[in-house]
Amino acid sequence: MAQIFRVERTKNFTVMSNHHFKNKNLTLKAKGLLSLMLSLPDDWNYNMQVQ
Repeated sequence: MAQIFRVERTKNFTVMSNHHFKNKNLTLKAKGLLSLMLSLPDDWNYNMQVQ
């Protein structure tokens, strides 16, 4: 059986609810994008440019 090692972090980490990871309606791509967006600073500017 594999062991899980948990490390206490004080900087350079993102806290995210497990709710999003367990949601079967979200694709892996959507979960990855959400993780990336939550890891960016609060003042990050998100936009989509349609070409």
